[in-house]
Amino acid sequence: MAVQTVQNLPAQFIQDLGKDLATQITAQSGVPVVASGIAGISQQAGESDADFARRQQAAQDFTTRQQSLAGLAPQVASQDALQTQAQQIAQAGIGSFQPFLTAAQTEAGLASGLGTSALGGLSAIPTGAMTTAETQQFMSPYQSQVIDASLAEFDRSKQIQEQQIRDQQAKLGVLGAGRAGVQLAEFGTGAARERALLQAGLLQQGFNQAQAARQQDIANRFGLAQAQQGLGAFRSGLAGQQAALGAQAQAATGQDVAQLGTLGALNQAQAQAQLDAQREAARQAAFLPEQQLDRFAAQVTGLMGGYPGTTQQTVVPNPTPLQTALGVGTTLAGIYRGLGEGTRAFNAPFQKAAEGGRIGYAEGTDKKGIMKMADIDPLRDEYEKYVFDLLEQRPEAVPMSFEEFRKMVRSGQG
Repeated sequence: MAVQTVQNLPAQFIQDLGKDLATQITAQSGVPVVASGIAGISQQAGESDADFARRQQAAQDFTTRQQSLAGLAPQVASQDALQTQAQQIAQAGIGSFQPFLTAAQTEAGLASGLGTSALGGLSAIPTGAMTTAETQQFMSPYQSQVIDASLAEFDRSKQIQEQQIRDQQAKLGVLGAGRAGVQLAEFGTGAARERALLQAGLLQQGFNQAQAARQQDIANRFGLAQAQQGLGAFRSGLAGQQAALGAQAQAATGQDVAQLGTLGALNQAQAQAQLDAQREAARQAAFLPEQQLDRFAAQVTGLMGGYPGTTQQTVVPNPTPLQTALGVGTTLAGIYRGLGEGTRAFNAPFQKAAEGGRIGYAEGTDKKGIMKMADIDPLRDEYEKYVFDLLEQRPEAVPMSFEEFRKMVRSGQG
């Protein structure tokens, strides 16, 4: 078949940009991601020399980019003077209540003899650290439901964010790549840590509420014991002082724990900010080539959209050998008509002699020329062409006989 192809190509510089973009994408896809720098890379067991050489080159390029991007790397501001002063004051205040607590204990010891009977009546009041059974007793019955609902909402939000990351990777064409897995793993680790912190916070909140309820219950039972036993004002006051002493000691301990926890959280936040800044700087240096290539691809795509190209193909089927041979039927019909007229011209003198006339030849003819016309068969050449073309295209085909071919052509003369 004859195939005609028409292409409307964009401008040559658009084709060159597309070719250059494809070359860069192909080359970039084979570059390993190395974020440790040239100093921290070593050949691993089973790693070929060629693969190690590629990682070395990638690490060297990463170190170069990291140095080039030093001015753009994220920075973490250090603690200012007020923060440092506040931290020093807070640290100095840790345990400042101890002298007052010691004095209170001394006075309570002097009065303990007087309050022996009152203490005996109040011995049923729980003291010391709250036990597990007491924790469950004072815990809110809806605490577990609140925790489950909060964690479920956190998991749903995590799935949405994880899907957004996968969609972004798909748009960038890196879905399933090693760096994409690292990103998802890092996100999963952070989400797990945040989920654990959320759960711990909810549990701590429930524990604090239970502890407050226990303290309230102690106070309530203490008042009930005062009313029931009918102790005197002195003994009731002594018991109150001792109960207040325990509450103060517990509250002071809680304040110490809270202050230490606050200071630790500040230091941890500062250290985490520094680690995040280092990680962001390394990420920028590691993925700078991909980001530049993405920007280049977006610009090339925009240009190519303004210069669309199309390709059209037209298929014209070739005629079969038989169609070609039969196509000469009209021409051969004229030839046969000419032969018929020549034959009649040849027979005319003989017909005339039979009628008693003189034998001769038609004007412009002679016996030799008429015999040559009678010997020439104009279908023979076309029949041989038909056989040759048919066997060339279909070697297994069986051509029709010359007589069948002649009859078909003559029937076409009609």
